[in-house]
Order: sequence, then structure tokens, then C-alpha cells
Amino acid sequence: MTGTGIAPGSLITAEGQVQWGELLIGPGTPLHLAAEGLTGWFDLPELDSSDAPRPWQHGSWTGARWAQPRVIGASVWLLGEDRDDTARALDLFARATAPGRDEQWLAVRIHGRTHIAKARLHQRALPADRQLVVGNVAKAAVQWICADPHRYELAEQSATTPLPRRGAGMTYPLNYPLVYGGTTVTGSVLAVNSGNTPAWSAITITGPVRQPRLVNRTTGLTLEYDLILGPGERLAVDTSEGTVVLADDRSSRLHTATSRSIPEQSWVLAPGDNLIDFRAADAEPAARLDLAWRSAFL
Repeated sequence: MTGTGIAPGSLITAEGQVQWGELLIGPGTPLHLAAEGLTGWFDLPELDSSDAPRPWQHGSWTGARWAQPRVIGASVWLLGEDRDDTARALDLFARATAPGRDEQWLAVRIHGRTHIAKARLHQRALPADRQLVVGNVAKAAVQWICADPHRYELAEQSATTPLPRRGAGMTYPLNYPLVYGGTTVTGSVLAVNSGNTPAWSAITITGPVRQPRLVNRTTGLTLEYDLILGPGERLAVDTSEGTVVLADDRSSRLHTATSRSIPEQSWVLAPGDNLIDFRAADAEPAARLDLAWRSAFL
């Protein structure tokens, strides 16, 4: 949750509704999207390029391309049954779009799918024109900026696994009835990013474990930390923010990354299937990996 503490998309009950914190726009409310709808939601934001000119020939050396912040706009009709009803709708809209609010989740349901983006208010237009003064109708406009241009799937996915271990097998000589060994645990999880762009994740490693390592077999990317976690101690890795902390006291353990470990913000889940291996220097049966992520779209 961001800002208001209201879960993203929790107020949405109908197709075409938009939720901004506590504000709900769309069918079943006094606030309706105008015919032009929502702009910037599906658009690809402007791209920044690090291309560099070739000094001794035509053209440039190709570099990375990164999306700029996403700008989302909406024209909204405020429709009241009477003047008092319109006044209440005006108050609701003005209060929800007041300046100074923190970044909040903007949720939109289109064709049965609800996606979300972290956004902050940038502009609001609410003209006191003849239509508003004489009638019970007003047309407003609002604009949000998403510093993170990604749109995310509403449902957060998760997966968990202990370290790998093999079954105990069978004991010889055989005695009947036969007793078979325990189940083999692979120490791997499948993380599916159903979006169209790489997604970050939140990682929690619970001890006891020594030198934990995560390998994304799909991308070949590795995270590894030269530390020892005691029983129940948790290491929290946020690949979006690039932080590595002990969950209990929030002290940083970023400095424990080994030479095999890439920068946390580069450890992403590629679109499609990602097979993640959880490994360590010692096969402690109580150690555990918890992975949480949302599919990402641009």
C-alpha cells in the first residue's frame, strides 16, 4: 500500500473504473470518464537514450534506452442529480486531488484486468464555467506523474522453497513392508512474469544459512552474500530499491555481496518463466527463500 493505506484496486467493482487512493471514478459513481478516456495509460513513455556519437564516422554507438516517467491524464464529468449532489461531487473530487499527497497507487480496470501504477498528482483543472454555475454538470481534468513508468499486475505473486536436499532412499537389507525414503527437494522455484518487461522482486532469506546464493537460470544472473544468518534471522533484499538489510533492525548488509553477485537492481525477472535456484554453503534444512513479485508492463 502507498499513501492512504487503502489497498490498490480494492474499491473497484466495475469495468472502466479508476481508483486513486480513496477516490473512485467511473460507472456507479458521480464521477465519469469523458469520451476521450484515460491518456498515457497504455502509451510507451518517452525514452532516454545513452547513444554516443561516433567520433570518426557517421552515426552513433548504441547505448541503453530507458523510459521516462509516465504521464497519465483524465477528463472527468461530475454529474449530480441536483445542485447539492453536484456540490458534494465537487468537494469529493477537490479533496481527493488536493496537493501535498504522497505517491499513491493508481488502479485501472479495463477488459477485466486491473493494473496499477505508483503515481502522484501533478495538475487539476476545474473551471467555474456556465455549465457548472447554471447546471448540475462540471467537466474537470486531472493529471498524474508516475516516476516509475511501469504498470503492474494487481495480484502479487509469491513462491517459497527450502535449500535442496535428497530423499533418504531405502535401507538394506530390505524388510517388508517396504519404507521408502523422503521426498527430494530441488531448492528451486518458478517465477512467472506475465508482463512485457523485466520485473523486480522482494526477496527474504531466512536462516540458519551460510553464504546464501540465488541464481536465475533464465537470465544467468546471480545474487550471493558472504554472511551467516542464525536460526530465524532474515535477510531482506529489495531489487527495486537496491537494498539489502537485516529484517529485524534494518541494518544494511549490502557490503556482504560477493564478487559473483551483480547489482541488486539488475537482478530482474525476465518476461515469461524464470527458474530460480536457492543455494548456500551448507544445506541447512530449516533455511528458506521467499520471493514476491508483480508482473510488469511498459
